[in-house]
Amino acid sequence: MKKLFFETSFSKIYMIGIAVLTLLIVGGYFSYAMFTVSKEKSNAISIVTGNLSYTLNVDGASGNTLSVNSGETKEFTVTLSNPNSRVARFNFYYVGALPDGVSAGYVTGDGLSTPPAATGVNLEADGSVGASNVYKIRVTNNSGSNATVTLGVQVGLDYNDLSLPSNGHLFEEMSDSTVAEVLLAGVGENGAINTTDPDQTFITGTDPNNYIWYSGKLWRAVSIDISDNSVKLVSQNNISTLSYNQDGDGTFVGSYIEMWLNDTTESGFLANLRSPEKFLKMDSKWFSKRETGVVPYPDSVSINPVGLLTAYEYTKGCNGNYSSTCYLNNGLYSWILSENGLTNSGVSSFALNVTLGNDVYALGVRPAVNLKSTITISSGAGTSDDPYRLEGDNDTNLVGTYLNTRYSGEYVQFGVGENNLYRIVSHEDSGTKITSDVPLKNNGVDLLMKFGDTSEFFFNSYGISNTIHDFLNYTFYKNSTLYLSDDQKNMVKPTRLYVGTVGMNGNYLLAKYKDTSMSTEVYLGDFNVGLLRVGELMAGQNTINDSFWLITPYQTNELWVYLDYMGFLSNSQSANYQHKVKPTLTLKDNVIITDGVGTKSDPFVLTLDS
Repeated sequence: MKKLFFETSFSKIYMIGIAVLTLLIVGGYFSYAMFTVSKEKSNAISIVTGNLSYTLNVDGASGNTLSVNSGETKEFTVTLSNPNSRVARFNFYYVGALPDGVSAGYVTGDGLSTPPAATGVNLEADGSVGASNVYKIRVTNNSGSNATVTLGVQVGLDYNDLSLPSNGHLFEEMSDSTVAEVLLAGVGENGAINTTDPDQTFITGTDPNNYIWYSGKLWRAVSIDISDNSVKLVSQNNISTLSYNQDGDGTFVGSYIEMWLNDTTESGFLANLRSPEKFLKMDSKWFSKRETGVVPYPDSVSINPVGLLTAYEYTKGCNGNYSSTCYLNNGLYSWILSENGLTNSGVSSFALNVTLGNDVYALGVRPAVNLKSTITISSGAGTSDDPYRLEGDNDTNLVGTYLNTRYSGEYVQFGVGENNLYRIVSHEDSGTKITSDVPLKNNGVDLLMKFGDTSEFFFNSYGISNTIHDFLNYTFYKNSTLYLSDDQKNMVKPTRLYVGTVGMNGNYLLAKYKDTSMSTEVYLGDFNVGLLRVGELMAGQNTINDSFWLITPYQTNELWVYLDYMGFLSNSQSANYQHKVKPTLTLKDNVIITDGVGTKSDPFVLTLDS
């Protein structure tokens, strides 16, 4: 009996144990399931009730659209912020498929974030570090109509992964395109691509999006060399004004102008370009002459980094129309490479030809260079207000940089009131020479001055009232704060002024040296304020209707002036003639930059380094 009872009891106990264990497992499962559902339910309620939100700004204003005109490339600064009181998760995308011919992507750089993956990225609560992410989105529109890209944002709790909606697309990194690639993709509604030449693809039109900012100067892209994708640029403005060559010699090789363009002295053009060996084809070929201006074969060749446009290139770029509607027409005369080209005197304001007998005339110079095929565009839309910026020439953080390390043509905030913008000329004696961007004004009216009295034409006309020397060094600089603040005056160091005479020979080097051997520099002495000399950088930077004094005498009793309507230098035969004034000053070597990037819209702000 006992044995049976034992066996029966053990079986029941075993079965009861199994049942209890099963109940424990099932109970645990349901407890876990209930806990999990509760957690998810709690999260879902937080989202549905609208407790989480976001702030999206495009270029500083609330919005979610990126609009780009046909033929343009634009960059947008997009800021995504967390205005909530707790950490939240966000993702960021564009809605729907991009139109044909439109591309969009993000650009990396200092202070910029990489757009998050579909699962999102956590942002700290408002008011804490990390409450905002800043993205740079570039949109290129090569379609035939304007395009708009719409942005989307998702927000959720920081511990839940997000997922894109069915019509959402993540931005991919947009690598910088070469200059040739961008130009060939489209140059805007006022431009076109001309492929009729077998060797070069030309840009044509009234105002194409082919503006490029390089080394402190605004350039226009003219053509793309099919053989290597290098891009020919010509400066938008006349950089200087000088004689082509000695009278009767129209050959480019060995000319004054070839020498000036490739001059590597401190005041030469090539010497003041930024890293030319990095950006430019140093062995470019420049054709000296082209018969009738439209025959595309060389007579003689110059191998140099810098040259001039040929009459053929000017003709192709303008589609044979040299009127003011051609983008190559800057309103002033300037030299081009041609012996007998573009001689129509009835056409105003276009590049003048080189013809025997007028080579000694001092006309505007618009340098031409060939960008290497590997140079890429880092930003910009190719317009005059937003030119393309080249990778490696797009500095942004220059605080504490010495001004004497920067480049000719860059803009400087200097002067006061309406006369507060200057440009770098060059670097001499370790300082930085600057000149006013436009002639001085007084209450909106151009200031006109005579150079001297009826018998005195030289700059050092001491004691003669109303002369340009006395005005610049006393009224302008010493005895007034109408034009310069006291802090700015403290930045100025005395300027060495050269007064060599160029004479009938027209050699720009004689403006600095007194004899043809060019062995002796001639200068009046050291002055706080002076003027530009013949052949100096920025001595051609004017606009139509501007005529301003230069310091170089033509001969001992005649002064050069810059004439407005044709853009060349002429000699004044009366000291009572009045012209506009563009002062030059040399700033000390310890002047540093506190703000700005050196463009016209964002000039350098300066102070003295302590």
